[in-house]
Amino acid sequence: METIVQIAQLLLALSILVGIHEGGHMLTAKMFGMKVEKFFIGFPPTIFSFKKGETEYGLGAIPLGGFVKISGMIDESMDKEQMAKPPQPWEFRSKPAWQRLIVMLGGIIVNVVAGVIAMIILTYNTGDEYVPSEVVMESGIQAFDYGEQFGFKTGDIILNVNGEAYERFSEVTNPSVFLETNAYYTVLRDGQQVRIDVPSDALDIMSKDKGFRNNYINPRLPFLVAYPNDKEYQASSNAKNAGVQMGDKITYIEDVKIDFWDQMRPTLAQYAGESVTVKIDRDGNELEFNIPVNPDTTIGIMVGSTLETAVKDYTFGEAVTKGTSEAFGMVILNARAMGKMFTGGLSARSLSGPIGIVEMFPKTWDWNAFWFTTGFISMILAFMNLLPIPALDGGHVMFLLFEMISGKAPSDKFLEGAQKVGMIILLALMVFVFGNDILKLFGI
Repeated sequence: METIVQIAQLLLALSILVGIHEGGHMLTAKMFGMKVEKFFIGFPPTIFSFKKGETEYGLGAIPLGGFVKISGMIDESMDKEQMAKPPQPWEFRSKPAWQRLIVMLGGIIVNVVAGVIAMIILTYNTGDEYVPSEVVMESGIQAFDYGEQFGFKTGDIILNVNGEAYERFSEVTNPSVFLETNAYYTVLRDGQQVRIDVPSDALDIMSKDKGFRNNYINPRLPFLVAYPNDKEYQASSNAKNAGVQMGDKITYIEDVKIDFWDQMRPTLAQYAGESVTVKIDRDGNELEFNIPVNPDTTIGIMVGSTLETAVKDYTFGEAVTKGTSEAFGMVILNARAMGKMFTGGLSARSLSGPIGIVEMFPKTWDWNAFWFTTGFISMILAFMNLLPIPALDGGHVMFLLFEMISGKAPSDKFLEGAQKVGMIILLALMVFVFGNDILKLFGI
């Protein structure tokens, strides 16, 4: 069911984004008096269509894209019969180069605008909740498998990242950290500063494992006792049966002081299958309980986090600045990652296709998360479409800029050949990213 919800979100997001992208091409084309023959969301076979004016509008059965057919334009339709006829005033090819350039940029522009608007509205509506650096400095971090692999130890206090102070813990785990050459952290460990160098393949590791962030480092978690709203769980809880209540703070297990959740399991492991003395603080009063420890080293409690966070609300003006910066920051991050891929600093295995994109959506329907992910995809689609590959908008833009600078347009035959090459490149890329997604599903 969770996967169905994720797929539904992807299909809705793609329908919206493809609709506005192709709409950007259509509206700018019509604005300059070009004839738009077709506007479709999805690829054939056609589910339904209708004609209004000179344009046929329709919905295709394959919801992985869409297209707009503008008369007199060499595109994926490869309509050689039409191109063999003399140019007509309403055709794309008969218009000035600057008008054709605007038409080709129309889809990219509306994707950027949509992405920026989404980020601005989300920033204004939801604000920003984060863990301040002061909290991390006081409590330190908990290192999980990848964190330990990189050189962290639970209890380390992160002083700076790449020599720079940080305001929020999210800056510590941001992928941009790994894009820096010779990236490193400075931590305080047992009263001494220690440098932890980030492995050169950190981005590859992150891209291959969607659970990387949850298995890297987190702030250490102060906690109170909690129980799920499950009568069966509570009835079988050793702690609950011993008299430990919701909201109690565990202070000692035997003679070991307990401050953080990560201390619980290794301390209880010493007493698996036995009973242990647990001291708790309840409203300032110290109480003591004797609690049996299960063979799996649990006593039947959940964590009620008391990690201190800060919340920042934004005025609309602040949200415009923050949301715009965040939207373009996504593009810059991906552009840097792609640059690193071309220079050999990042494996092409990091590329993801539709299956990987599905995993970006939450497993339950959350409109804020949906619009954030949709805004992110909109910005990335704009960036990818601007790449100078024939068959993408960026390929058309490249040839139009050449025409405007040189004063000479490439021949139709050349453009047809370039379109075919571009489509082969895109098909090969699609096969590659699908293969990547499948390999990642099987942990390869």
